[in-house]
Amino acid sequence: MYHSTSSPRTSRSPCEELSGPRRGPSEIESPASTRNPMADWQMRTKRPLRGPVREEAGPTLKNYITPAGLQRLKDEHLFLLSRERPAVVEVVAWAASNGDRSENADYLYGKRRLGQIDSRIRFLTKRIDAAVVVDPAAPRPGSAATRVFFGATVTYKDAAGLEHVVSIVGIDEVDLDRGYISWRSPLANALIKASPGDRVNLCAPAKTEHLEIIEVEYSPIPMDSFREPLGAPSTPKAERS
Repeated sequence: MYHSTSSPRTSRSPCEELSGPRRGPSEIESPASTRNPMADWQMRTKRPLRGPVREEAGPTLKNYITPAGLQRLKDEHLFLLSRERPAVVEVVAWAASNGDRSENADYLYGKRRLGQIDSRIRFLTKRIDAAVVVDPAAPRPGSAATRVFFGATVTYKDAAGLEHVVSIVGIDEVDLDRGYISWRSPLANALIKASPGDRVNLCAPAKTEHLEIIEVEYSPIPMDSFREPLGAPSTPKAERS
């Protein structure tokens, strides 16, 4: 840890250390100062002040997903774009025509709902664009057929001797009730590349668990399709009374 050897009066924050010594009001506004406001203005005109430097975006994280999982994302994306969003836009336009928007509950709710829909559309677009489709039922060559990778269904035994079955799927496909775990989860990280008979360690916050791999299988992983919410609009209405 860094310990400053200067007194409290002379200690400076990191921002102050980067920008140089702090000057008092008398130094800035003193009549004897050699500062030329016109020269400063001309300098800013020739060389405008730069804004904060933005770091370049890093590489997009691959979104490993099963074919059925990707189709579910696409179906929801299409539903929001072609049906729900147009219907909400129509409600907002109708509500806006009724007068004062500040006390118009239909208008305020519609605008808020529209923001939620647009946020979800952006999220789905990114997930779909980054998708790397892996079919769990596709044949694996050589030893890969018996090692744990994305799409594998794994039977393992815990320290108590109890057997568990999990399938490694995408982060948009997690369903703990069915044993579907994300490929980025701690359990999946512990199982990856293991083969039947191997013993692996699952590092949990409270303790480390010792697991034994019993079986590794690659077969279709059933996925629920996208379900439209109750009361979903069929098509935007052309007129409202």
